[in-house]
Amino acid sequence: MMIMNMWMIVIVMFLLGNMIFVSKHKHLLIVLLSLEFIVLSIFFFFLMYLNYMENDMYMLMVFLVFSVCEGALGLSILVSMIRTHGNDYFQSFNLL
Repeated sequence: MMIMNMWMIVIVMFLLGNMIFVSKHKHLLIVLLSLEFIVLSIFFFFLMYLNYMENDMYMLMVFLVFSVCEGALGLSILVSMIRTHGNDYFQSFNLL
């Protein structure tokens, strides 16, 4: 029963992260935080799945390395955007 509750928590975390990602598209910081929340829910999913299958945690460490790199890249884009445009609104950032 406890395992099913943990699976449901991970699924709800993933769905909430996706809902925030889709609905809050005004600020870059909120989008980056929702992406990190999705990555955290996927990390918990991998952790429970690998414990259930009794596998080693090497793939989990690789996933953490890539998620940290993704977070650092997102923060560098955020800092660059704030320095050039003064805010993190998507409306003020023109790609053309």
